[in-house]
Amino acid sequence: MAIKVHLEEILKERNMTSKELCGLIGITEANLSILRSGKAKGIRFGTINKICYHLQCDVGDILKFDGNPEGNDEN
Repeated sequence: MAIKVHLEEILKERNMTSKELCGLIGITEANLSILRSGKAKGIRFGTINKICYHLQCDVGDILKFDGNPEGNDEN
């Protein structure tokens, strides 16, 4: 996938558990797990907004482009 998710690293830096974040942003632990694993096919802007607000970070801290087009997982 062309977009890599770095949510796990941000959570560790902020000393926050996934469960705590789920409670703050109002999504299930299962859905956050899918996002953290990088297996999510999409995410709502509202959810990204809440994540960034509660983790005090920028979208670019969580989502990174790996330089490859979608479907070309060479890395």
